[in-house]
Amino acid sequence: MWDPGVYQRYGSERARPFFDLVNRVAAEQPRSVVDLGCGPGELTATLAERWPSARVSGIDSSAEMIGKSRAYRDSVAFRVGDLAEWHPEADTDVVVTNAALQWVPGHQELLRGWVHELPAGAWLAMQVPGNFQAPSHRALQEIARSGAYREMLKDVVRAPVADPSDYAALFLGASRAVSVDAWETTYVHLLPADGPEHPVLRWMEGTALRPVKAALDDTRWRSLRAELSARLAAVYPARSGHVAFEFRRIFVVAHLKE
Repeated sequence: MWDPGVYQRYGSERARPFFDLVNRVAAEQPRSVVDLGCGPGELTATLAERWPSARVSGIDSSAEMIGKSRAYRDSVAFRVGDLAEWHPEADTDVVVTNAALQWVPGHQELLRGWVHELPAGAWLAMQVPGNFQAPSHRALQEIARSGAYREMLKDVVRAPVADPSDYAALFLGASRAVSVDAWETTYVHLLPADGPEHPVLRWMEGTALRPVKAALDDTRWRSLRAELSARLAAVYPARSGHVAFEFRRIFVVAHLKE
């Protein structure tokens, strides 16, 4: 279960990659724009502002997230849906998926399928986190592999994304001719260390720790959380009241030729 309030603790930091991604989409008058993994909807609403003549829709697997989208439903049609089951309609000219495909097993095959199903001239823009080897995630992986948690978390903690060059090769290898823009960015988020809990722990509770918490009972969750907090404090020390949290993200924008 997703908690929109926890996820949005660092809303501005999470929003920046979305705009860096969408700014590389040069569509002028798309007929239909779809945001896959739209979350609570405020970023999807900016797509309707950019392309006011388009039919804009947002899809997310979390009913809790979609429940928070009410404020934006005048301009966007939202619904709960499984990204693995989604297929573009004939007029889907722009697909945006921001920090969502890392949760979908086999998403590379989905991308190949979408490239073949989208209409000529369509744009497909994706961003996934590439920080699975960061100190934060290595610490979580080490704890998850320990005897106390190994069986319960063996299918939960994983690193399922590829590098930018691999995604670029996926699109360029499609039978349809596409132009591809692939890059990565490491953001340095300066998180205020102004509370009793480590800010990187609070960040991770909104995403990476969500399935971990769901897999554990309350006692084991509190134990893992305390152990992870201690490790994060060691590898992400506070300086001048802030913690520097480096976060790598992977971007690809593919344009299908007319």
